[in-house]
Amino acid sequence: MKPLTPSAALAAVVGAAPLPRTEVVSKMWVYIKKHKLQDAVNKRNVNADAKLKEVFGKAQVSMFEMAGLIGKHLK
Repeated sequence: MKPLTPSAALAAVVGAAPLPRTEVVSKMWVYIKKHKLQDAVNKRNVNADAKLKEVFGKAQVSMFEMAGLIGKHLK
């Protein structure tokens, strides 16, 4: 996969270096688990902290929705 450059908002979570989309999603999950942002009731949902809110644009997203929202932040 071709390395893509993350936006400033996404770079705050995964770093500024160009990465393939699969690696970006992987790093997002590392960040989510490290900061315990998975919803306790429904593990398929992610509760956004301040950094993720800039990427997602809302307080909670499903893991299926997340990939589409990340795509908007990659060039």
